[in-house]
This record gives sequence, C-alpha cells and structure tokens, in this order.
Amino acid sequence: MKKKIIFITGGARSGKSSFAIAEASKAKGKKAYIATAEALDDEMKERIRKHKKDRGDRWDTYEVPLRISEVIKKTEKDYKVIVIDCLTLWLSNLLHSGKDIEGEIESFCRSLSTIHCSLYIVSNEVGMGIVPENEMARRFRDLAGMLNQRVAERSDEVYMAVAGIPVKIK
Repeated sequence: MKKKIIFITGGARSGKSSFAIAEASKAKGKKAYIATAEALDDEMKERIRKHKKDRGDRWDTYEVPLRISEVIKKTEKDYKVIVIDCLTLWLSNLLHSGKDIEGEIESFCRSLSTIHCSLYIVSNEVGMGIVPENEMARRFRDLAGMLNQRVAERSDEVYMAVAGIPVKIK
C-alpha cells in the first residue's frame, strides 16, 4: 500500500468510520487508531467500548482529545496506517479547552505534509443544515468547514459517506 492521505466526511451515522476502518484494515503491517472522543458519560463510554471491540486486537488505540498532531509525529513511523476519528470531535474539544484553535489546526495541517504512513481522516460534514442560532455553534460550523476544506486540499483521496455508501469525490 502506497502512502496516502484519505479524507472521509459525511453526516452522523453515515458510515464514515466503518469505511475508514474497512479500507485501512486492508493494509499489511501495524495499524493505529487515534480516537478524539472523551468518555464523559455512560452512553459515550459504551460507544467507545463497542468501537474498541469492533476494531479488535489488530489496532493500537490512542485516546487523544486534544494533541493529535503530537501523537502523529511521535508514532507515525511505527505504523503502516493510522485512522483519526474524528476531526469534528477534536475541534469541539479544542473549543471547550480554550486552546489556540487556529494554531492547532495549522499545526495539524502542516503535519500532513510530512507523514510517513497512510492516514485515514474522518470528519463530519456539519454545514449542510440551517444556520445555528448561537455564536458558538456558528463558530464551530465555520471552523469545521474551514478545517475540512484544508484537509481535503491536502488529501490524495476524498470520500463523502451518504446512507452507508462512500462516494469518491476526489
């Protein structure tokens, strides 16, 4: 498998993560999964547990709510493929943390140009609905759209998952 960056976007429960895992699983060699979700309640704890079980023992998992660029830099030479799931949860975590969001996004996008393994990046497409009623939600939507554009621009392939069907758009 040649080194590539594959970006997968779509709505909630559209099949993005399943597609990323299925495609990344085809690679021979060590695989890593960078999870940005935090287990803040029982329902999320159960989701995380189920996702780990579904991936099985063939994946090393890194639970990284904020510092994905650092983890990629430290680990990417050890793996044939890494899945990041997902950028919109990461962005939400950044918003709530008070960190320099634009700086973190810039650091992440810069890290994509020096990656040594294949990378599958999952993100939600959040800008297809109505304009949110509050400032924070509008800021999140705008930042997510900008982040998705920047990642798609740097990606070798881009897919949009719709109703469980991945559609290649680049």
